[in-house]
Amino acid sequence: MSNAPLMPMATAVWLVENTSLTFKQISEFCKLHEVEIQGIADGEVAKGIVGNNPIISGQLTKDEVELSSSDPNRPLNLKVNEIKIENSETKVKKYIPFSKRQDKPDSALWLIRQHSILKDSQVARLVSITKNSVTSIRNKNYWNYNNLNPKDPVALGLFTQKDLLKELEKAEKRINKEKKEKEKNQINK
Repeated sequence: MSNAPLMPMATAVWLVENTSLTFKQISEFCKLHEVEIQGIADGEVAKGIVGNNPIISGQLTKDEVELSSSDPNRPLNLKVNEIKIENSETKVKKYIPFSKRQDKPDSALWLIRQHSILKDSQVARLVSITKNSVTSIRNKNYWNYNNLNPKDPVALGLFTQKDLLKELEKAEKRINKEKKEKEKNQINK
């Protein structure tokens, strides 16, 4: 990140209109030429640009502006926010090249054979194909079933091992719940 504020022209407009800073201080802070700042003050430059308050946007503090206003040789210092906003849980749809798209039915077949407890909808979600395709692969009536070769989708990079484990946990919970309901129904009979 550069040491210039966001929207430097709008920030310069606001500083010219609302502070007693020198043109040099504003130009150094906004990374603009001093003549541009003078043009803003004269109304020749930045016509129609609405000023951006750098104090509200968190780029300057009120104390910083007051200190620099009282000392014309003191430069304004940009306030740096060292907060990193990170969300690792959001899943980004990544582009799958054509060469790997043909591996999706193969991966679905591998999941059906290796992890038969997964529902068709879970396999479809993992591999990113339709549920009807997964059902037809499971029933062996997929249009190209004879040419399918089971391939590990994690090794192919279609999804992560973490995604697979999460779906397997869901499937195991569902099966355990169904077993408990079945036992409960048998006891009630």
